This record gives sequence, C-alpha cells and structure tokens, in this order.
Amino acid sequence: MPATRTRLVMMTVIATLLGSGVVAALAGFVVLRAGWYDIGATTQHFPFVYSTLEQAMHYSVRRHAQSVAEPALGDHEQVLRGAAVYRDNCAQCHGGPGTAPGKHGLSMQPVPGPLVDATRHWKPRELYWITRHGIKMSGMPGWEYHLSEDELWSTVAFIMQLPTQSADDYRAMTAEAKK
Repeated sequence: MPATRTRLVMMTVIATLLGSGVVAALAGFVVLRAGWYDIGATTQHFPFVYSTLEQAMHYSVRRHAQSVAEPALGDHEQVLRGAAVYRDNCAQCHGGPGTAPGKHGLSMQPVPGPLVDATRHWKPRELYWITRHGIKMSGMPGWEYHLSEDELWSTVAFIMQLPTQSADDYRAMTAEAKK
C-alpha cells in the first residue's frame, strides 16, 4: 500500500510540474506573440529581466574569455595609445573620471555603464573579449574589425588605469594621447 501511495504522490508531483511548465510556456508565448512586452529603447526592462540578462552576460563573457592570453599591460606608451582609442571610440558612451557620457550614450537602454570601476568586475582578458566582440542587444559594438590587436589591448591597458585617475588626470591623458 505505501508503495502505491508513494507512486501516486510522485506521479502527481511530476504531472503538476509538467502542467505548470506548459502553462508558463503558453503564457510566455501569448505575451510574446501579443507584443505586450515593451522592447522600446526608452523604457527599462523589468528588474528580473535585466538581472537575468546581466547574469547571463557575465557567465558568457567569463566562459568565452578563458582562452584569451593576456599580454603584458601597463607601459606608458601602451596606456597613451589606449587613451586615444578610448577618447575616440568609448568615452561617448561610457564617459570617464569626471566626464559624463555624451547624449548618444545616455539615450541608450540599458545605459552603458561607467568603466571607471570595470576592474572590480572584470579581468583584463574579459575586458578585451567584450571590447573585441561586443555585447548583443546592448549597443556595445564589437571592435574586432575596426581596431587592431594592439589598439584593443591598449584600450584595456587604459581602462585598467581608470580607477586610479582623477578627473584632471583623465583629461590630461586623453588630451596628450595621439592616435
């Protein structure tokens, strides 16, 4: 008798889980097909959608960047080259120490994050991977076909310096940098 009862409970649990999954999938399909979810660039995602996408992005970048070999970073000339690339290609969306992003960057959803604290969240090889390949549906372009390997790594070297720069340091370095 207990075996039959246990089997009945297990079958009920399995049927309930499967039924719930089917109902959730149908509800998602209806929301998707009806166009009820606002994908406009002027509105934010619901917090759970944003959190899920953000976490997926972190996992993906970490996985894909594992095989990236980091060169030596940080010599002054490399950082200056990176400052020029950053000034010309990144600051419009990400800003810098004491410098706000441009109107173009501020109008994006999600708003591009400031990179002054990027070293707290990303390793150099991960920053390289993001810079090279971009992030789908975020407005972050992949620079693989527009920047050389040297320019990509120089940009990473410069980003690694951002947390230690004051607003004056940033302005002086990006002004001094020649492309």
